[in-house]
Amino acid sequence: MKRYFGIGVVALALATTAGCAARGYSRFGPPPPPPPPREAMMYRHDGGRVWVPGYRRWTGHHYRWVEGRWMRPPRLDMVWVPGYREHRGGGYVWIEGYWR
Repeated sequence: MKRYFGIGVVALALATTAGCAARGYSRFGPPPPPPPPREAMMYRHDGGRVWVPGYRRWTGHHYRWVEGRWMRPPRLDMVWVPGYREHRGGGYVWIEGYWR
């Protein structure tokens, strides 16, 4: 009886280990974007505007560069939070930039 119990424990351990080793890495969503190109800030024409940096937008097939621009905040006390990638549910999602 002890022999069968020992064989069962070893078989269970091997099955558990094999299951973990067989798992691969899966990624959902588009691949990570390439690094941003160097971007020159144009001369600031109007006071009260804030520079919003450019970013790469996923089109469904490839990334397209969206150039930075000067924007007027909705209120004077607001700041621009740039867009970023966030890990969610085994993949990454793009969070658009927003005023805070």
